[in-house]
Amino acid sequence: MTCDITMASYAADPATSAGRQFLEPPPTSRTEFQRDRDRIIHAAAFRRLEYKTQVFVNHEGDLFRTRLTHSIEVAQIARSIARNLQLNEDLVEAISLAHDLGHTPFGHAGQDALNACMRDHGGFEHNLQSLRVVDALEQRYGAFDGLNLMFETREGILKHCSLANARKLGTIGQRFIERRQPSLEAQLANLADEIAYNNHDIDDGLRSGLLSTGQLDEIDFYARQRRDVETTFPGIGGRRAINETIRRMINALIVDLITTSQARIRDAAVKTVEDVRNAPPLIAFSAQVGAEAAALKQFLRANLYQHYQVNRMTSKARRIITELFDAFIAEPSLLPPDYLVADAQGAHAASAQARSVADYIAGMTDRYAMREHRRLFQVDEI
Repeated sequence: MTCDITMASYAADPATSAGRQFLEPPPTSRTEFQRDRDRIIHAAAFRRLEYKTQVFVNHEGDLFRTRLTHSIEVAQIARSIARNLQLNEDLVEAISLAHDLGHTPFGHAGQDALNACMRDHGGFEHNLQSLRVVDALEQRYGAFDGLNLMFETREGILKHCSLANARKLGTIGQRFIERRQPSLEAQLANLADEIAYNNHDIDDGLRSGLLSTGQLDEIDFYARQRRDVETTFPGIGGRRAINETIRRMINALIVDLITTSQARIRDAAVKTVEDVRNAPPLIAFSAQVGAEAAALKQFLRANLYQHYQVNRMTSKARRIITELFDAFIAEPSLLPPDYLVADAQGAHAASAQARSVADYIAGMTDRYAMREHRRLFQVDEI
């Protein structure tokens, strides 16, 4: 593997980018993608990720991952891989740090509940909401709403999108309609996200006691790495053994992703970003490791995400989100003034008000959502 930082010809280049939605003078001491990364880090939505659920609600333990720590871990993994593939490290870091900005409180339970609430108003997709955050909801600049990010950063944030929504988004949604690929940096950030959450959710699951090493030994990928740890460090146990095992799992996935992606890029003979867009997906695991990663994901879904103790919290989360939404729709006067849609009458205005309510709820942290729920439904709260 190379550590050469010279970028390949098919790496994203700000000089040939579609640019920003609003023209700005070029930066003088950093690249355009570094500017994007810096804007994301200073955004209010980024700070709120500290108190948004990854798997465990923030108050359940100080050492569990949050959306913020997860995003940082994704960026670290993605940047390391990008360097080996000679891709644009600054772009892949910006995408990784921003990919969860639109996530609701309470993780996927909150997202599913808000999507159900918005069923008659266009639904709710957290990737689309992340784009909405950086395009419209952040208010830091006098000249425009949002962060005015580069096209490639916005494209990478929108890693999934329904065709109905893609048709409303103009050029940023066109690739979903045409079935073309995003940049290699966007493809990489997507798989770095998978590497991070699969392995770190195992760590948190073991730390919480909801998973056991005995259960995980049923997964061959985990068992192989654990045996290697025990061979290398006879007598090792406890957290040190778990950390060494997970470290090896992450490394194995990264090495396979780099090796496989290098071969796919070489075989596709891509030379430019346009070649990448017209090729099949090029950032990928090998068939064997991809199957092992899928088995790991299936194991986590069955044994952690659907564990009865997790289900109890997600059940509460769905009720909180649904009851907040219903209360604000029934009485918009309960909303902060910034989220009131003036003269909201008729179907279009009703949908606009519903979208504003969704913006408000999606922007909440876990603890703020719980506090708002108490304020609205408990008479002894103010």
